[in-house]
Formats: sequence, C-alpha cells, structure tokens
Amino acid sequence: MPETKSPKPVTPRKTTAALKAAKPPGSNAKSVAKPAAVPAEGPPTAVEPAYAPAICYVHPLQLGRLDRWDGVLDRIAALGFDHVLMAPPFAVGAAGNVFVTRDHAQLHAALGGGPADAAIATLAEGCRSRGLTLLLDLVIDRVAIDAPLRSDHPDWFISHAEDGDALDPRLPPSHLEVASFRHDDPRTADAILTWWTQQLRNWVGLGIGGFRCEAPARLPAERWRTLIAGVRKETAAVRFLAWTPGMDGAAIDALAGAGFDATFSSLRWWDFRAGWMVEEHARLAAVAPPIATVEAPFGTRYGQAFGDATIRERAYRRLLHVADTLDAGWLMPLGFERGALLPMLAERGDPSDQQWIDAHAAFDLSDAVRDVNATIRAARETNTVAPHAELRMLTGPDAPATALLRADGPDLRAGDAATLTVINPDLHMGVSVHADHFLPGVAGGFTRGVALDLLTEPVGSCDDTLRANARPLAEIDLLPGDVQVWRVFRNAPVRAPAAPKPAKSPRAKAGEAKDPVNAAIASPRIGIEQVQPSVENGRFAVKRLVGDDIVVEADVLMDGHDKLAVHLLWRAQDEDAWQHVPMVALGNDRWRGAFRPERLGRHVYAVAAWRDAFGTYRSELEKKHTAGVDVTLELEEGARLVAQAAEHAPENAAADALHKLAQLLSEPDQAHRLKLLLDPVTALVMAQASHYRPFYVESVAYPLDVERAGAAFASWYELFPRSASDDEQRHGTFDDVIRRLGAIRGMGFDVLYFPPIHPIGRTNRKGRNNSLHAEPDDPGSPYAIGAAEGGHDAIHPQLGTLEDFRRLMRAAREKGLELALDFAIQCSPDHPWLREHPGWFAWRPDGSIKYAENPPKKYEDIVNVDFYADDAKPGLWTALRDVVMFWADEGVRLFRVDNPHTKPLPFWEWMIGEVRARYPDTVFLSEAFTRPKVMYRLAKVGFSQSYTYFTWRHTKQEFIDYLTELTRTPVREYFRPHFFVNTPDINPVFLQTSGRPGFLIRAALAATLSGLWGVYNGFELCEGAAVPGKEEYLDSEKYQLRAWDHNRPGNIVKEIALLNRIRRANPALHSHLGVTFQPASGDRILFFSKSTPPVLPARLETAPAELAELANALSPDRFGDNTVFVAINLDPHHAHESDIELPLWQWGLPDHGALMAENLVNGQRTVWRGKWQHIRLEPEQPFAIWRVRPALPSEENPS
Repeated sequence: MPETKSPKPVTPRKTTAALKAAKPPGSNAKSVAKPAAVPAEGPPTAVEPAYAPAICYVHPLQLGRLDRWDGVLDRIAALGFDHVLMAPPFAVGAAGNVFVTRDHAQLHAALGGGPADAAIATLAEGCRSRGLTLLLDLVIDRVAIDAPLRSDHPDWFISHAEDGDALDPRLPPSHLEVASFRHDDPRTADAILTWWTQQLRNWVGLGIGGFRCEAPARLPAERWRTLIAGVRKETAAVRFLAWTPGMDGAAIDALAGAGFDATFSSLRWWDFRAGWMVEEHARLAAVAPPIATVEAPFGTRYGQAFGDATIRERAYRRLLHVADTLDAGWLMPLGFERGALLPMLAERGDPSDQQWIDAHAAFDLSDAVRDVNATIRAARETNTVAPHAELRMLTGPDAPATALLRADGPDLRAGDAATLTVINPDLHMGVSVHADHFLPGVAGGFTRGVALDLLTEPVGSCDDTLRANARPLAEIDLLPGDVQVWRVFRNAPVRAPAAPKPAKSPRAKAGEAKDPVNAAIASPRIGIEQVQPSVENGRFAVKRLVGDDIVVEADVLMDGHDKLAVHLLWRAQDEDAWQHVPMVALGNDRWRGAFRPERLGRHVYAVAAWRDAFGTYRSELEKKHTAGVDVTLELEEGARLVAQAAEHAPENAAADALHKLAQLLSEPDQAHRLKLLLDPVTALVMAQASHYRPFYVESVAYPLDVERAGAAFASWYELFPRSASDDEQRHGTFDDVIRRLGAIRGMGFDVLYFPPIHPIGRTNRKGRNNSLHAEPDDPGSPYAIGAAEGGHDAIHPQLGTLEDFRRLMRAAREKGLELALDFAIQCSPDHPWLREHPGWFAWRPDGSIKYAENPPKKYEDIVNVDFYADDAKPGLWTALRDVVMFWADEGVRLFRVDNPHTKPLPFWEWMIGEVRARYPDTVFLSEAFTRPKVMYRLAKVGFSQSYTYFTWRHTKQEFIDYLTELTRTPVREYFRPHFFVNTPDINPVFLQTSGRPGFLIRAALAATLSGLWGVYNGFELCEGAAVPGKEEYLDSEKYQLRAWDHNRPGNIVKEIALLNRIRRANPALHSHLGVTFQPASGDRILFFSKSTPPVLPARLETAPAELAELANALSPDRFGDNTVFVAINLDPHHAHESDIELPLWQWGLPDHGALMAENLVNGQRTVWRGKWQHIRLEPEQPFAIWRVRPALPSEENPS
C-alpha cells in the first residue's frame, strides 16, 4: 500500500449527463452512442423523461408545525432536491409511533392538529412553489388499535393484543398496539383495497405526488397492481416507490409487474467490496429502477460507524460520490449533509433536534449534495437517465480497489461507451491500482477512457469529444476512501478485407537457391518452435475476447551460450506497425509473454528473437569480474557499445538517457564504469534503444480472432413466435412476443432466439407430430423455408412485417435482450429460388427434385441445394451470404446455423469471413450434432460457439472426461461449448423420466459448467411429454401451434432466474474454462471449482522487475479474484452425501486453514475450517453454489 497522500482540493464532480447539459451555445458536439435499434420511420414522438428523483427525507416531528416549514423547504430547494418525502403526519396511537396512524383525517398534535387535508394541501402547494414534489410515506398494512376505522370496520382487522398473542414474549409492546388489515382475507380484501384507493386518490388530489410504500411485501403483488392502477385512473402521474432494503430476493421478485416506479437500493449498507450490491441492483432493476439510499430513515445513522470526524467526512463523501454515479435518483434524510448522529425516532421528535444537528455539525457537505442533485437534474434534462442500466463488478472481494462498470442502458452490449467507477474501500490508506488488474475480459472491451472528475471548464464536452481524448487505462491513484469516475469507450473494431492477400515470401538472392552453402549461411541461426497458442500452426485463428490476456509461449534457442532477446509482436490486421513486449525466459529455452488486444476483430501475433549483444557482453563482464579477471578492456568495449547505441538510437528510444550514460562511461573512474555497466537499468535502456539485432528472426504470424463477450458468455432462450399468443387457435405475432419479453428477461436470459421466421412452403407440408398429412390449418415446419410470399429474406406474414420485426428488436434491446435468428440452408419445394435458379438444387436421375434425408429420417417438405452444381458456383454462395448480410443490416448479430456439418466447410470459412469483414461483432452458433472432429473443424473455420454432446452426458465421470477434453486440450483455443439443455428436436430421456429435480440438475450443470447455456421454451415448465420410445416432444411446436401456461405449478422459473443472477455476478462462471474437478466421495455428487484467471502484472513492456512474476502468473495452481465452488447431485430421485476436499493450497493456506463460503443459493455465510467438509444434497434442491475466499481473522475467530 502506498502512503496516504495529502487530500486534493474538493472540486465539483462532472458526469457525462452534466457535460451534455452544459454544452455552450453553438456547440456542435454530438453523442456517438449508438441508438438502441433502427429508428422507426415517421415523425418523432415526445419521450417521457425517466423518473430519477432527488429526494430529501424529513421527519415531521423534528420540524414542528406544518405551517412553519417555509425555511426548511427553502433549504431543501437550495440543496437542489426536487422531492420532499415525509413520514406520516397523522394523529397517532397511544405509543406515539408515527407509522401507526390512529386517524388519517387528523393531523398529529405536534404538527398543529386539526383536519389533515387542509394542512397537507397547504404544504403541497408550498413545495410546488419551490419546484418540489411532496411525497408521503404509505403504511398500508396497519393502524392503531384504537383507530376509528377499526371501530367502523372491525372485520377488516386482526389485533395481536386481542387474538391470543398478548402473552407472547417474542412480540414487542408496540406490536400489541397495532391492528393489522386482513389483506389476505377474500371476504374483506376488496373492501379494504377500495377504501385505500379512495384515500390515496384524496391525497393525490391535495397535491401529494407519490408514496414510499413501506414494507411492500405485506401486500400481495396483485393487490398492489390493482391499487396502483385504481389510483392512476384519475391521476396517471402519481408515483409509487417500493421500500425494498431488507427484503429477501423472493419477495423483491414478487413485486415485478406490480406497477412500482422505483425501488430503493441498499447502498448505505455496502462495504464497497462485496458483490451482492451488483446482484441486488439487477434484481431491483427487474422490478423498477433503484434509487440510491445513502441513509435509511429511522435507521442507524451512517456516521455511527466512524468515530473520527475526518474519517467520517471521508466516508460520507465516498457514499455521495457513488450515489452520484448511479443516475437513477437518490434519497437523503435531512441532516445527512452535516453528518447527523442524532437518531430519527418514530415515537418522538422536536424542532430542537434539527437545531442541535446544525449546531454540532462536524462538517457541511451541502456543496457535494448540490453536485449530486445537479448531475441528476442534468441527466433528466438531456434525457440521458438510464433507469435500468446494467451494472457489473470488475473486481473481486479481495482486490485493493473496487471497480464497477455501468452501462448507459439495460444491456452493456448495446453501447460503445460506459461509466467506470473505481472506489477505495479503505478510509485510512491510499492505494494505487492498475486497470489491468480488473478482472480480465469482464469489462467487455471498454479499455480506454477519460477521468470525468479531472475535467475543467469550459464544459462543452460530450462523448465524441471525450472519446478523442480517451487513453488506455493505466495507473489509478486513490486517496483513502476516494472515488474516481471514468467515461470509458470501446475501440473501433478491426476493419479488414474478407480475404487478405497472402504475404509474399522474401526473394532469395541470385545464386543462393543453387548454392547449398550460401543457403545454409542465410538460414536462421535462431530457432523459434512450438508457439502456443496456435491452431494447426497458424492455419486457423485462436479465439479470445476483447480485453483478454493473450499469453504466448515459444521455444527459442540458439547455439552456444550467447544471450537472446525475445519479443512478442502483435497488431490488428488493419494496422501496419507492430506493438511489442519483451518475453521472459521460463527455463529450458521456453519463453513467455502476454498482450491484451483492445479492439474487436482479427489480430495477428508473432515471436521475434535476436542475439542480445549487450546482454551477452554484460553476462561475460559479470563472470570475469566475479572471477577476478582484469576487465579494463571489457569496460572500454562496453562504453563503445553504449556510445554506438546512443548515436543510432531509434526515435522512440530514451536518447537523453543514453547520451548521459555514454558521457558517464567516458570518465576514467573504472569502479564507477563497472557499476554502471552492470546496473539492470542500463540493461533495460540498452534493450529498448539498441538498433543492432544480429541474427534477427521472426516466426510466422499467427491469427487471432478477438470477439465480443457474448461469444463466450450468454444465456439463450428459444421460443417459436407463432406460439406466443397463448392460444392454439391463433397464430402468434411479434407483438405477442413483445408481451413475453419482460418474463424472459426476468428469468435472467439475455438472448432470445427464434427458429426460422420466414414464409413456410405448402407442398408436402408436415402435419402434427411430423405427420405426412397436414390439415388445412396446420402451420407446417418453419424449417421448410420459402413460399409465394418470399424466401430467406422475408418474414412469415402471420408473424408481422419487417417494421414489426424492427419494433420487436427495439423492445428487446430496451429489456436487455439480443435477438438471435436461425440460418437454415434448406428450402421448401415452393421456395422462389427453385423457380428462379433451378440449377442450384440437387435433382434425381428421373428429373424429380431430391428431398432432404438423414436416414432413417426423411424431410419430404425440404429440398437440398447443391453447392457444387455448375449453376450454383458462385451464385448460390453469394446469395446465401447476402441473406445473412440482409439480417445483419437489420441489426441482427447472432445467428444459430442449422446443421452446418452438412454444408461445405470452405463455404463457411468464406461466408463467415465476408460477414465479419463488414460486421466484426457477428457471432455464429453451430448446431452440429456430429462427429467430434467435424464439430471442431467448424469451430476452426469461424463458428464462435457450438452445440455439444452435453445433452447425452449423465455420469460424474462422463462430465469430468468431457470437460477435461474441452478445457485441457488444444480444443480450448478455438472451441466454445454451448450447453443447451433441450431443443425442439431433442427431448432427452433423462428429462422425460426425472421429474422436476431432473430439470433443476440439468439447468445447474449447464449454467455453471459453461459460459454459454440455453433452454428451449417449456423447459422452465418441466415439460417432458415425449413421443413413445423417442427423444422427441409429443405435440411438437415444430409442427403445430402450442399454448403454454407459464404459471404452471411445479415450474422452475425462480430457480432459473437465480442461476442466471449468480452467473452474471460471478465472472468465474463466464466461461467453460477455469474449471477444476475437486475430490468428492461417491459417484453421484459432482464437485468442482471455477475461478477467474490470476491477473497478470501490469506494463510488462516497461517493468523488467515484474517479468519474473509473469513466469508464474498463470499457474493452474492459483485462483483469481473470483472463485466459486459448485456441488450437484446427479440423481433426481435420491438424496446423496459426500465428503469434499477443499483445495486450500491454491490460496497458500495450510490444511487447517479457513475459507469464507457464501452460499449463493440460500444466502447463508459459513466459515469452512480444514480441507475436508461434508455436504448433503436433496433431489428437491440438488445443487449448491458457494462464492469462496480466504476467511479474514475476524471471521475465522469471531469475538
């Protein structure tokens, strides 16, 4: 840890929203953020600004009479707030608790007493005149036991004091003074809700702009939905805010769709390290945008945890700055800005409280509060609020600093700019971190940025101006408790020709080829061998993601004992200049280096080596000096080497240092000359500057495909749009799919995949259950593509139009879903191509067309194209490419390819290259259930992902063997497995016979073993009805419309949502790599660990002291920043127990060491002591997932 630095002057912080709002008149700067989708034609429509309130919370008893609040309201408005939220101001019960109202019609005596309505109306008008909206706390589940409402409607209530609970010692005394509404009693619930609807309408009519709904779980979600809709019938603008801190996950999930405008985060309780904050953010955003909560009303004051006033102010500023970056609104109790320690008490309060807080303020953060409110206001005014923004954690819990990446919308994939927040969790010590130490690859290619809080006036910048100034993220210095905010950008993708010309071989000099001795003399003296990673020695590209560390090793050797210099070279394919970094010797002539590509697209890398003249000289000098040999002549030789290097140094070398060194070496002091020549710094300067590279040799260039994160990590959901109507008698439409988007995203899926959406042929149309006879209303198989309405570039008319499809894409993106389409190279006999290009198809000797077959299966409704027919070359090839280009032009970047193993491999290599030359972010998924080597060849020629044999792996050893093959052999360099648990074609026998536990088992296996997993609609409903004796679905959607009951009892929707939340929050699960199967007794429990790669040292090209660290940086015996353990019971019928061994040594812990294990399924935290633990898994809950790290001393030995 570096020493604590002196604090910098506090300056107003700026965000992108604030910058855009403050553009000077006449500024031409424009945002470069991409639109969510292709805009619809027609006149622009007004967009309602997102709701992002700046809320100041007040306890009315601490402010006194309502008619004397003018000064307080002025103060709140001056701080920049636009909402005032107050606790209930009504007459209370005997205990005096403001949250237990006796009479909603009467004002609290301390607030002036009398009729409440008139006082509230006056207060609301006072707020409105100051630009403030008045909000009210809503306590909807209880009143005081002596409330007149209870006397009028005794059947509406239950009283603990009068119904047998009076003697229960577990209940506090105040609990006995409460009468609870019977919201769950069908005899009274409607009447209660009607009363509340009228009451809320009345308050809205008085000027109340919204309600903080306290304890929302106490009213069922459907009742909230009815209440909110009823109130909004008269005033649509009224807001409902769900108070969610402290609620468990299931209760939060239940609020989805209830109609809330906002939720509240648990920011106040975050330690600025743990990953639960991001998990909660995603969960809340699925219900309604989260509002940052810096302090809970009536909770423990934030400052109570910090004794020293200086530390306390530092903690408060950190909390404010983090709230500032969320841009979805925030809530601050009045007095927080002055570090109030005096608690809010529901039972009492006095105007002197606020006076005491002001008089005893240890600091005043009013300016910082105004900055936060200005940021929110500017974001609203420029419509840049992102209420459902995706949030990702880039660091593990043990990292010295915490990094959060915040998208501009619900999907980080959709934008080319984001906001990076880096936080120092330590309030006492400063820290320096390098951006390379954030979890590799997680940032999704955002590798360059500008520090927003370092910008100075005049403020006229926005994203394109910032982008021009963006630089690679490097060292970030953080003061104690400091927060830095960066605007970060993706680099432009590599633009390369689809078919680059092969490099020309260097010409041999005349006579060399014929003269063996000259040929031998010209041969490389240095050998470069066994370069890894590589695929078939560079014939095909290695696959990686933007931001991944590319670790390259090679054998480099030369005769004799001279020293070698070895460099790793790399560049994007559209660049001419090589970048380079020195490689480090591992021993036995093996060398290692690493680089990190920042752009999407094709790159190349190579290894270069030469005899290190100065290194060889220095080694000999050191040996002679150690042996006591006179080195006078050697010192003169060294001085000349340095002088020569200074004279001929390259432009980018440290010439000044070389000239100064040469001057020092010209002095006669022999001891000083010896010290300089043996100094490691001299070796570094000479290595960077030397133009003399004898016996220089370069390896061939090895290709590298750098892809986006979605190529390796995604959760797919497949459905047939035509079955989306939930009515077997009505063909579904894209509008029906739009209505399903929220539920699909709610399960945590981020890709929505459709089987073919094109017109379906009528000739030989298949009927239900693959019948050869179709009824008039049978829709046919969507894989029989083509009819009079069009072919592969047309949309089935019953689904909608192309404009409807565009609208669906926009709606999906707004939900954080990316659409994937099926590319199936097959045609119905009615496809327009048969009429226009009959020479593209296969014909039988009798002149009839050849139908598709996969013996014993026959597809009479499908005909085959012939890629090598005379008329098909090249017309068919280019037509098929143009089909993909058509949909890519519409914004589709994900294509699932049907049966690619039955089409020519050269076609795929050419076609994928053509598409990626225009759209480098395109991802192709291979649906090739075929021989392993064919599957692997398809990956080599360009497919980013592939279906696998996962469906037919069941035993513990089968999983271990298969994942070992995928992760520990050369296959890992280019093949990414996509674990689909089922498909429309495959209804696995296991799922047919295992019941609900079997579906949970397969979901857990797929979601945790691979970064890519998918389900076909019905899996979440545990649908397993099969055609007898076959792995096929009965009443398959391939041949008929289906109506699904998405609330079918026994479904696993919540479990799937849980798995996807765990996946997103833990980068260790973002890839199939990093898995290690750990010892576990028995053959029915699969136990494995997954961890992110250890972080490489930063700036390898300029930090020779760190090169040795690189040599061991990627040892498989080291865990990274994020590590999870997974245990799965493979038996759907019986419980099983196992003794599991924890790899404590991978953290450097002894066998009796301790780990903190956070169970991500049930939320429990446990300290595991010792390397052996015992677990038991039931069929009803067949999996457990723990996030694990070494236990802190305070956790290992709690006081």
